[in-house]
Amino acid sequence: MAGYLTTHVLDTARGCPAAGLKIVLYAVSGNSHRKLVEMVTNDDGRTDAPILPQETFKTGTYELVFFAGDYLRATGQEGAEPLFLDEVPIRFGMSDAEAHYHVPLLLSPFAYSTYRGS
Repeated sequence: MAGYLTTHVLDTARGCPAAGLKIVLYAVSGNSHRKLVEMVTNDDGRTDAPILPQETFKTGTYELVFFAGDYLRATGQEGAEPLFLDEVPIRFGMSDAEAHYHVPLLLSPFAYSTYRGS
């Protein structure tokens, strides 16, 4: 079985999934970023398909950019401009060609957390 990448975004301030949040995945090599895919979370705070499916999965360094500011504005949580959190980049490595990598984001207007999930 080939590896793949998923995410799940939870709005910890509102206590619900973060629906409608744009996410972009980049492949990273040195200072170079190559955009691979852009997706939006569904009502469950997940993407409808893996961000990086088995067919295109490769090990390497990647960056997920979560467009938190757009989401916070759309849900009335924006506060004063400029926002404390706008785009949230998470750079991570995937070294196991057979693994499921899950990179969740726990988000509020003033904090976020991530971890390697399952």
